[in-house]
Amino acid sequence: MTQPILLWFRRDLRLADQAAVMAAAHSGAPVIPVYVLDDETPKHRKLGGASRWWLHGSLESLARDLEALGSRLILRRGAAAEVLAQLAAETGAREIHGLHHYEPWWRNAEKAIRRKGLDLHLHDGNFLIPPGSVTTGAGTPYRIYTPFWRQVQLRMPPAEPRLAPAKIPAPEAWPASDALDDWALLPTRPDWAPGFRAEWTPGEGGAQDRLEAFLPRSNLYEERRNLPSRPGTSRLSPHLAFGEISPATLWHAAMDQGGSVDVFLSELGWRDYAQNIIAEFPDYGAHSAKPDFEAMPWRDAPDELKAWQTGMTGYPIVDAGMRELWVSGWMHNRVRMIVASFLIKHLLIDWRHGEQWFWDTLVDADYGQNAVNWQWSAGSGVDANQFTRIMAPLTQSPKFEAGDYIRRWVPELADLDEGEIHDPTPITRRRCAYPMPIVGHVEGRERALAAYRMMKG
Repeated sequence: MTQPILLWFRRDLRLADQAAVMAAAHSGAPVIPVYVLDDETPKHRKLGGASRWWLHGSLESLARDLEALGSRLILRRGAAAEVLAQLAAETGAREIHGLHHYEPWWRNAEKAIRRKGLDLHLHDGNFLIPPGSVTTGAGTPYRIYTPFWRQVQLRMPPAEPRLAPAKIPAPEAWPASDALDDWALLPTRPDWAPGFRAEWTPGEGGAQDRLEAFLPRSNLYEERRNLPSRPGTSRLSPHLAFGEISPATLWHAAMDQGGSVDVFLSELGWRDYAQNIIAEFPDYGAHSAKPDFEAMPWRDAPDELKAWQTGMTGYPIVDAGMRELWVSGWMHNRVRMIVASFLIKHLLIDWRHGEQWFWDTLVDADYGQNAVNWQWSAGSGVDANQFTRIMAPLTQSPKFEAGDYIRRWVPELADLDEGEIHDPTPITRRRCAYPMPIVGHVEGRERALAAYRMMKG
């Protein structure tokens, strides 16, 4: 019998419009799909708690979908290069198919696999265009989003998404597989995920359902996306982060919806942009792109960091966002900007603390997006907001009609009217057992500007 092919899944957990799946299924060889839980190669960048919860559901879904095609999903744990080499030795496979990934640890794993003499075939498909394929006239990568996006649009639409194969050829004998439950990806003591289960359905089917729910209102995306009290965003980000739906599928589904759907499509472009940045700067999640920022006099304030993490800063819009994150594993996009600005500028705490917290608590945690967005907020990125532009939470909250959002996530304030919900009086705070602001807006702003001047010398 023909030597089998290993089909290596990472954060590309789908069968439709998945080029590695198609290549393996149409190769004429038996196919062994495999997912490797690799906590060794990424080291401190192993999946966070929220991502592990999502991964469990996504792997369950993928395994069911593979079984429907006459196949199965093999689960192994360890350093990816070692595990795949061992699996190849067990099965006689010499060829591996997978999708390109650009996180530095995955690029290291790919090199290690090739050093073991295995034939690794990597395909495109997790992004609108392959990272690095759009360059300036000088042949260098774009570092500014606007001209990057302008060039990407010239290549759109992407190729039509392809359907999942009707069948995946199986080997005569299957190698041993770990049991998913033995990986203990789900929280138990305590079980902090009831809000996750209420909100999310991981997997390719859940992604399709979320897309169908979003499309009828996608033409109002620009008008509603900044209003956390209204359902304006797609909530597709975790499905994209785990590769349960391709960006090409989203593009083709949404591109003719009219209205402001182009703004939604540009968000797919920002996702591509972030991958281009980490492809050029692999340590973007750990080091400020602008060297000056390494001299920023950040404050060591663990109690204030804890107050931010737990949603007890005394700023209702900030606390609502942080509590939404803890309960559901997700946070509204506009509120993400507000809470990031607050941590970095009002509290003068290093952006890396926020980036790490999001990495652990977001179901859509993505190295490129997370790093680029935090450095944008800090002003330290290659294309970033100015540090001196400091969001005022007490202004942002009423501007973006966040009253009902606050009432949902800060229930001790649920009975307040619009006159107080955004900034309760001291008397109301005491009555509601809600804290006073951890820092005044003017005080925090002036402290941040003074630190910026000190950094600049």
